[in-house]
Amino acid sequence: MGYLISVDRLKNRLHNHLNNTVIIDVRFQLTDPDAGRKAYLQNHIPGAVFMDIEKDLSGKKGKHGGNHPLPDLTMLAGKVGKLGIDHDTTVVIYDADNDMFAARAWWLFHYMGHDKVYVLDGGYNGWEKTGNETTTEVPTLTPKVFHLQLRDNQIANMEEVKEKVTQNKTVLVDSRARERYLGDYEPMYARAGHIPGAKNYFWKEVLDENGSWKKKEALEKQFASLQKNEEIIVSCGSGISACPNILALKSIGYENVKLYPGSFSDWISYDENEVAIGEDA
Repeated sequence: MGYLISVDRLKNRLHNHLNNTVIIDVRFQLTDPDAGRKAYLQNHIPGAVFMDIEKDLSGKKGKHGGNHPLPDLTMLAGKVGKLGIDHDTTVVIYDADNDMFAARAWWLFHYMGHDKVYVLDGGYNGWEKTGNETTTEVPTLTPKVFHLQLRDNQIANMEEVKEKVTQNKTVLVDSRARERYLGDYEPMYARAGHIPGAKNYFWKEVLDENGSWKKKEALEKQFASLQKNEEIIVSCGSGISACPNILALKSIGYENVKLYPGSFSDWISYDENEVAIGEDA
């Protein structure tokens, strides 16, 4: 997959002192927002800097927009520049394992127009398990200027989702666990179920039984019912776990793929929006 980098390949980059590479640690826990930063300060991959999913890579929660709305992109570009990143910089992002937070950060860089951005397959734990060096040292990087070059047609808002799904103009993917999609279980939101018309593709199914990213052939089989020439809007609970599905789809040639950033948490913030329970016909 062209958006992934292996532990060995990253190790070689560090060993050979390849210039202009910035590593970003985005470990996070939804149930403990401080856990990721604490883990970073305790140990991280040498040279890595930390970005917080909520404080850096999400905006402030409001009445609408979902639980993790997109951040102010001008401010994010400024933060990225201060980390020593411009459009010539190779960016490597890692999570604890192959989790959803690295994919969220990858998607934001992709949306901002950055091409040289990769997710570390296996994450921090994959790095550590193979005996690679870790450190507590926080690096000092030379600031650069990161210019926004937003890719058009990468996001969809609630109105677009409602119009296109109602008129069967697009495919809406719900990336949450099946029991949440069906409405059998909802631990986070006041309403259970899914956006009417959504198809369920649980994001963890882009990983194999060992927790590694599936190879191209397996992903092609998994998404075989989706046509590459149709528009696909990907959602989840709050726009984070949708991103592994987007990364997977784009890696196997699906080009017309959008994120609904607010996702189900935004959808249910409008009282008039219907919610479906059970399997869609």
